[in-house]
Amino acid sequence: MHKQSSPQVDGWNLYTPSQRIIRDRTVWTKVQAILAPLQFIVCVISLALVLRYLFTDEGYYIATVSIVVKSFLLLLIMVTGAIWEKVVFGQFLFAEAFFWEDVVSFFVIFFHGLYLYVLLSGDFLPTSQMLVALFAYFLYFINAFQFLRKLRLARKSSQKRASLKDEVNK
Repeated sequence: MHKQSSPQVDGWNLYTPSQRIIRDRTVWTKVQAILAPLQFIVCVISLALVLRYLFTDEGYYIATVSIVVKSFLLLLIMVTGAIWEKVVFGQFLFAEAFFWEDVVSFFVIFFHGLYLYVLLSGDFLPTSQMLVALFAYFLYFINAFQFLRKLRLARKSSQKRASLKDEVNK
């Protein structure tokens, strides 16, 4: 499969008609649709546990486990997301339609990885570990907002195209 660029007719048309068909038919779209909200829920719970630890000095173990689970889910969604991009756009990452989301995703991955290093090295206090996790989560929420915003705008554009098509067909 060759690299395919996405038409940017109105700035939010993320898919060509053939890419849209592929997106709708591939199992990887379903995988992303399950993993994305799961990761978000785990992140919100983990954030609460991290904040609880930082404010009360209690629950270090459960906060740590939640961050490790969140980090695992992040890596899983990144790998499956790269496969999804390859199937839909013909390249593993940095497809035009999701270029900036992928860029920020690498910062998110870096800081989750940094957290794992800080945790496993044994050279950092628990508070420092939690602060690294908080920063990783901050970047994650920015990245989630990027994706949600782009998908919302693309959906609006799709609805607009559909209504224009309906008017033409009348």
